[in-house]
Amino acid sequence: MTATGLIIFLVIGAIAGWLAGLIVRGFGFGLLGNIVVGIIGAFLAGWLLPALGVGFSLGSPIVTSIVYAMIGAIVLLVIIGLIKRA
Repeated sequence: MTATGLIIFLVIGAIAGWLAGLIVRGFGFGLLGNIVVGIIGAFLAGWLLPALGVGFSLGSPIVTSIVYAMIGAIVLLVIIGLIKRA
């Protein structure tokens, strides 16, 4: 992965984390925490969704990547929130 690719990946993860924090209220970690969760969620979705055979395209590769990462971040926020409450 090139430096440019890594920066794009981090930006997409940050956007996805921010959006996931807006969607999953009550399980968030603040703006910076949600950005970190979004980046981790991007890794999670990049591994989990293809393994489950889930694939889709929304036209633009950037928009598709943000949606993938947002799904991963939402899943991660919900899991962390459930563990925190237990």
